Amino acid sequence: MTTGIDHERPASHLRATGWVSRALAFALDNRRSVNAYLAMVGGTGGRLVISMAYFIAVANTLSIADFGLFATASACGVMLSRLLAFGFVSPLYRIATVKHRLLGTYTAGFLAGLVLSLPLVALAGLATYALVFHGEISLGVFARILIAEILCWRIMEIVVIVSYGVNRFGAGSLLVVIATALKAVAALAFAYAATDTLAAWSWWYLAANATAALIAILFYYPKVRLRWMPKLYIRRWIDAVSVAGAETLFYVQSELDKVLVLAFGGAEVAGIYAIIMRLVDLTALPVRSFFTLLTQRLMRGPQLLDSLKIRIGLEAAVAGVSIAGLLALVAVLAVFPNALGRNVGEATPLLILVLAVPALRNLLEYHSELLYATGRTVIRTVVLAMIGAVKAGLLALLLMEGLKTESWVTMINLVFAALYLVSAIMTYCALAYRNGEKRRVI
Repeated sequence: MTTGIDHERPASHLRATGWVSRALAFALDNRRSVNAYLAMVGGTGGRLVISMAYFIAVANTLSIADFGLFATASACGVMLSRLLAFGFVSPLYRIATVKHRLLGTYTAGFLAGLVLSLPLVALAGLATYALVFHGEISLGVFARILIAEILCWRIMEIVVIVSYGVNRFGAGSLLVVIATALKAVAALAFAYAATDTLAAWSWWYLAANATAALIAILFYYPKVRLRWMPKLYIRRWIDAVSVAGAETLFYVQSELDKVLVLAFGGAEVAGIYAIIMRLVDLTALPVRSFFTLLTQRLMRGPQLLDSLKIRIGLEAAVAGVSIAGLLALVAVLAVFPNALGRNVGEATPLLILVLAVPALRNLLEYHSELLYATGRTVIRTVVLAMIGAVKAGLLALLLMEGLKTESWVTMINLVFAALYLVSAIMTYCALAYRNGEKRRVI
């Protein structure tokens, strides 16, 4: 005889039901954040597919040496783009997140900073060309790639950042997809064009990025009324400059490896390395969507990090998702080794040798986001400077050993492990102090 109550359900079933219930309760309690993340991930999924098409077209149309030069020049553009407006993107994003009514005022400040920063950016670009690229590519080609990254793509990114700040996550994600699609269309057009030189590609690349920036400004930036209030900008100046320094240092330590590989290994080796790291980057896109939401959450309530369990859980989640993404890619390429083209196929067997790199790279970015979100912009700059110096030293030592490709690629895991330890120790020591009071680090 049954009573309608199942008294004999196994404990494992009850535990599973408990996990499902807790997950559903969390999703319901954080509906806004979950919906925002799904909107961004939807955009990220589209961007991932389009980015892959763009990458395949460019990497297999250019020679491996030219792709190495392009990737390195593009990386330098990304580094220098963080000097734009002297970091006033940070106050602009904070205002978009917490005080929408001042967005027009801070937009005017950003535009003024952009104009004032251009001479410095130009000088930095010329110095970079003289030190790294002189004799490798022409100044005109290098300038076009830098303009595409510094002015065009960075402006599009800033519009996306502001869109996220005012909670227009869907619009921001759509803009990223559109901008990435424009680059993919340009890459496909270039693949079928009459010439496959880096000089020709630089024109296609500039046109695609300029179109993306124009669409972003005309159709996606919030409608605001510009108001000039210098007193407000001066108050934010130290934070803005420190953020600009930190952002530049972050991308220096992130992209410096491409420059060092070019300097010590030549364009061909730089091309192979750029292909590997580009594939690693593509697997990190879902994690970066999470970083955006976490940053906003910490701006509103930094006490979230007081819990040791939460800190460990967040790091484990970032590492787990990062490694899983690369493993999935390796599995696909093991079955279809030439799925991404002939040039890319030469580098794909090396992917399994850098299995830890996606997790460690993303955790470095995660630590940087923690310091930024909790207002520790000066210590963030110090941490990034330290990481950049350690990375430059370790990579230079490694590349000067003259090891075989498989050997130095494998050793890259140890380099990033060392960087992670430096970052984790300095970050969590900085977070242990709040309001002048020392707290437990771990």
